[in-house]
Amino acid sequence: MTRQSISLTKKNDEWLKNQISEDEFNSKSEAINYLIKQARSQEEYYDFVRVKIEKGEKSGFSQKTKDELLDEIKGNLKL
Repeated sequence: MTRQSISLTKKNDEWLKNQISEDEFNSKSEAINYLIKQARSQEEYYDFVRVKIEKGEKSGFSQKTKDELLDEIKGNLKL
């Protein structure tokens, strides 16, 4: 693992210490790595959603009614 030196605001340092004292994490490093992993996952999700939105926008407007669209969606669900 790469070793880093970072500076934290007082509030963030207190939050980290609190997380460790409540046994949420074993160390500040563990907490920071968890937070970075969460941020990366969120970024991947946003990228996924962005691609889906762009694909939808490029496909144009549907001529189907609301009921037709709902029936199509329900038909595609695997229940």
